Amino acid sequence: METVQGTYNTGLVIVSCIISVLASYAALNLAGRIHLAQGRLRAFWLFGGALSMGIGIWSMHFIGMLALQLPMQMTYHIPLVILSMIVPIIVSFIALWTVTRYKLSWRALCVGGLLLASGVVDMHYMGMSAMSMTITYNPWLVALSVMIALAASIAALGLMRKLRLEGSRLGYKLASALIMGAAIAGMHYTGMAAARFHVHDHHFPLLGGSIVDMDKLMLIITLSSLFLIGFTIYGAFIDGRLNQKDKMIRSQEKWYRALYENNADGIISINTEEIITDMNPAILNLIGMERETFIGSPVTEIQRFFDPDTYREVRSLHDQSELSTALTYETQILHPQGQTLHLGVVSVPVFVDGEVTGTHLIVRDITRQKQAQAQIEHLAYHDELTGLPNRRQFDTIVQERIERSQGTERLAVMVLDIDRFKMINDSLGHAYGDAFLQKVSQRISEVIDPSMATLSRMGGDEFALICHSFSSDIEVEEAARRIVSVLQVPCTLKDNDFYVSASIGIAMYPEHGESREELIKNADSAMYEVKRGGKNGYRFYSAELDEELLFKIEIEADLRKAVERGELEVYYQPQYRMPNRELIGMEALLRWHHPVRGMVSPGQFVPIAEETGLIMDIGRWVLKEACRQAKAWHEAGLTKVPVSVNLSTQQFHQPDLDIEIEQILIETGLDPKYLELEITESMMMDASASIEIMNRLKRLGIRLSLDDFGTGYSSLSYLSRLPISRLKIDRSFVMRLEESGTEQAIVTTIIAMAYSLGMDVIAEGIETEGQLRILTEERCLEFQGYYFSRPLPPGDLFPTDDWSLTKRGA
Repeated sequence: METVQGTYNTGLVIVSCIISVLASYAALNLAGRIHLAQGRLRAFWLFGGALSMGIGIWSMHFIGMLALQLPMQMTYHIPLVILSMIVPIIVSFIALWTVTRYKLSWRALCVGGLLLASGVVDMHYMGMSAMSMTITYNPWLVALSVMIALAASIAALGLMRKLRLEGSRLGYKLASALIMGAAIAGMHYTGMAAARFHVHDHHFPLLGGSIVDMDKLMLIITLSSLFLIGFTIYGAFIDGRLNQKDKMIRSQEKWYRALYENNADGIISINTEEIITDMNPAILNLIGMERETFIGSPVTEIQRFFDPDTYREVRSLHDQSELSTALTYETQILHPQGQTLHLGVVSVPVFVDGEVTGTHLIVRDITRQKQAQAQIEHLAYHDELTGLPNRRQFDTIVQERIERSQGTERLAVMVLDIDRFKMINDSLGHAYGDAFLQKVSQRISEVIDPSMATLSRMGGDEFALICHSFSSDIEVEEAARRIVSVLQVPCTLKDNDFYVSASIGIAMYPEHGESREELIKNADSAMYEVKRGGKNGYRFYSAELDEELLFKIEIEADLRKAVERGELEVYYQPQYRMPNRELIGMEALLRWHHPVRGMVSPGQFVPIAEETGLIMDIGRWVLKEACRQAKAWHEAGLTKVPVSVNLSTQQFHQPDLDIEIEQILIETGLDPKYLELEITESMMMDASASIEIMNRLKRLGIRLSLDDFGTGYSSLSYLSRLPISRLKIDRSFVMRLEESGTEQAIVTTIIAMAYSLGMDVIAEGIETEGQLRILTEERCLEFQGYYFSRPLPPGDLFPTDDWSLTKRGA
């Protein structure tokens, strides 16, 4: 028996190595596919991968055998060849199944590697035994080939396990495939090197052997292996792309479901047959129902939440809209618990392949938004304090009424101002002022007919009414009279009764104006005329009022410059004590010498000064001028008598009044006992605050007198607590003394009360001998008035022939 030596076909060796690497790459790639697959797809890739890997390993082995060229005709035992092909397929299945399990321990890895190695070794030496010749082996090289097979198998399993995750980098897979392919090829060619081929002198094929065309066999195996491996790799690639697409679809589905399920807005999905296919939790929470109640039901099931009219409107909107465009609208439903919910709805068509397949109804609860919007609109058109329409809404109402009437219906616009409200606000503070305005609005609302008049608050203490549907001016006049009357009833604030009145101006449409602006302006003019005429009343607009309004505007402008130009002057009216006609004081009275109008009456410009706030500067100037003049008289040696100065309400309530007066006394050098301040009852709305102010003034040594006593509304309960030195009887009582027994009774009471409280009493406005006699008989001994002297400038008060009267020292 002769030993023969063979040579290797280099090309076939390279082909076998390439097939080994490709088979390894296919196995690595399939590990990821199998790991991710589920169910039948997993079984398909497992069997298909085992077939591809096993055939690849066997093909590398057989081509490697064919690469060995021996000097004789080769025959093979076909059953053994087939069996050698089946073995790597089985062990490849075991290997792939092992590495694609979710948990792979080192023990399992070693066992799997041992099985794979044994299969590869069995395949190799079984294939070698299929050759029709005697073969002996070098045991050391055989052992080395087994070790290489074992190491290669464990390494292959480890790499497949490591790189089975989808998304592993291509470079890692290629490098791993080269390592695995080299290891498998190394095992094969080591086993081939261990073989010694022996032939007899007369070599004949063994029984059962077959003569094979080597070139054809090589070509068939190479092409078949490459095709199978390529098909496997391509299939894995296509499956990967499909898997990525499925993964993307599943991801998008999860994103969509997350958005759908967790959307704060409710969503109802409806198909083209108007069947409800889905509803998200938000809409179910909104309506308080279960999902199973609606899924698969007609969309008409939601009709239960609508009243019939609202549902018809919603259906009409959908019927008239285009199915391919979004529809937005607002509606309202009735919750099963009974409350009404306002909803904002967007109907969005769902397109699939360019065709509408259904609709999403996106529903948002806008109940709070509607409530907030209604509140904002209410605040925009209503007064926050009283809840009445404000100026903006009143203007709108008047304009709409004018446009609706078109000159055929008569309208009346009333502008109402609360007299003496400023004194309440200044005395008690804004909180009590607001409470008072609320009571005023309530009283007015109670005496007007809402079907023919609308009341609004224009701001501050100004109200307005628009009257319609009346038959004559008498009805309008009667409404104004009721308002004036109801506001005269005293209002209790801070445990005291406060008396106010109302001044109402009335403008008629179309006689007094054809536009909203004109009517309101003319009503304003009539109202201010009521104020100038003594307040507490009403008046219809007349053309003459425009001239008066213009006069007021001009007076206000000129008054601002009067102090600077020196046009204001202080006159003085003497005060006497009877029966000796003794001079006991001087009252300072303001006069205005207008450069064009001449002497302007205080009744014309003082109210304007109070309205504009100029009274503060003017009052300060009068006070300082009176003190200066009194000091000048004293220094000239004339009779030292007090000078009386009237305080305005704004002056009286300024926080630093006592400091300001003290500073004036220091600057002018006048002894405080020669200054007398006259205040009125109207200044003392808050008795405790007023008493505190008066006590501070009294501590300066100043005399205080109560002017116009008996004409106000204040209570007598605190009169005994006031630090008052003297009461002054108002001229309104004095002028009717000779005609009315009632006036005499009132005057007698005032005089008696003053004396009982330890106060002096003086009567102003004495013009006749009869008035003087009656007052003297009632024990009133102090007087001032035209009967004695008119108010005069300082230079005209003490003529030289009367010097003896005024020369008495103090």
